[in-house]
Amino acid sequence: MDINLNTIKKVYFIGVGGIGISALAELMYHDGKIISGTNDNPSPVTLDRIRNLGVVINIGADITKISADTDLIVYSLAWDDREPEFMKAVRGLGIPVLTYPQALGLVSANKYTIAISGTHGKTTTTAMVAKVLIEAKLDPTVVVGSLLKDIKSNFIAGQSEYFVVEACEYRRSFLNLNPKILVITNIDSDHLDYYKDLADIQLAFTEMVAKIPAEGYLVCDPSDPKVAPVVATAKCQVVDYRQAKELKELMVPGEHNVRDAQASLAVAEILKVDAGVAEEALNKFAGTWRRFEYKGQSAGGALVYDDYAHHPTEISATIAGARDLMKIKNLTGLPAQAGKLIIAFQPHLYSRTKSLFTEFVDALAGADRVLLAKIYAAREPFDVTVSEEELVKKINEKAGSNIATFISDLVSIEKDLEVESKSGDLVVVMGAGDITLVADRLVGETV
Repeated sequence: MDINLNTIKKVYFIGVGGIGISALAELMYHDGKIISGTNDNPSPVTLDRIRNLGVVINIGADITKISADTDLIVYSLAWDDREPEFMKAVRGLGIPVLTYPQALGLVSANKYTIAISGTHGKTTTTAMVAKVLIEAKLDPTVVVGSLLKDIKSNFIAGQSEYFVVEACEYRRSFLNLNPKILVITNIDSDHLDYYKDLADIQLAFTEMVAKIPAEGYLVCDPSDPKVAPVVATAKCQVVDYRQAKELKELMVPGEHNVRDAQASLAVAEILKVDAGVAEEALNKFAGTWRRFEYKGQSAGGALVYDDYAHHPTEISATIAGARDLMKIKNLTGLPAQAGKLIIAFQPHLYSRTKSLFTEFVDALAGADRVLLAKIYAAREPFDVTVSEEELVKKINEKAGSNIATFISDLVSIEKDLEVESKSGDLVVVMGAGDITLVADRLVGETV
């Protein structure tokens, strides 16, 4: 479908509350287009900014809300599964229809695109690169899969040619982008409800690398055995981010954040950003929404963090970062390691829990206490072959003691944490589903 964004005047967004598509809606608004849309959830955090622009947001799947003079419809891929009949009707309207990744690709085609990809760390690295370019006065446009703490938004409207964008590999969505610089933070087994295996994931990244022009750059760790086969196919310049300076005074804890900062410094060097400016920007980087985000203290005095980790590698990295933080004596005023590291974890997807079951056991056994919530099914039907009880059993066997408990509802998890967590403890509410509500309520936020 040949669509020229310059001639598009009116755009309707379906699933506009999504963390990525909401940023695209704002981008098109700032480009002078008339936007409107619909969402199934009336109050995600992303909708407030759009509504504040005066944009009309409908709730639910109502085909009559899409006016006949609409030039383009952009929709979240999730709606194909969620509202198949509605989407069939949408495609019958005779109006051009694009997925969110396709529409993002049209934006990318007209910009100097810096795409941040990888199984883990891409959100944080995207935000870090954005922070560096902003501090360097390069005025980038930014689309990131979280909220930047400085401005509490997933979108920055820049005026320069630079477009910093989080590039998601799910369903090969990132292949719609046109990167001049591609960052691969890492490659790991994930999204196995779509990909066959790790080799299939690596093939997708290989296809992405093939899109980099010969004069472009691939920023990665070429010594990583899971990344190396992809790097071998590159026709562009390969930049090893592990050669960049390691910043040990970051505000965000953990070795994984040190690596993300190195990747950001590598991008800064390519763009000839002053090294001092880049380092200062990264040392001031305060993180993003739901990436080891400090929420406050519970009634009992425990420190409460909210984290999006939903893959074993991410869980292990978050636990390691939390352990590092707990070694800082003045964090709680108590001796180092005086309290417990408590993880309230909500598994995301039956397929992910099943395919990475052993890895989840190994990762979660690294906590002092685990409250396991019911699996968040999202787009999947119930799967009787995987259970929370079995996961708890194996975690306890791995830990050598009964550190894990299955608690089926979020209210009961919240009540447990209110009673059992104490001053000196560090609580991480973790997962990609709605368990984030527990973190908010623990610190007294209204949700």
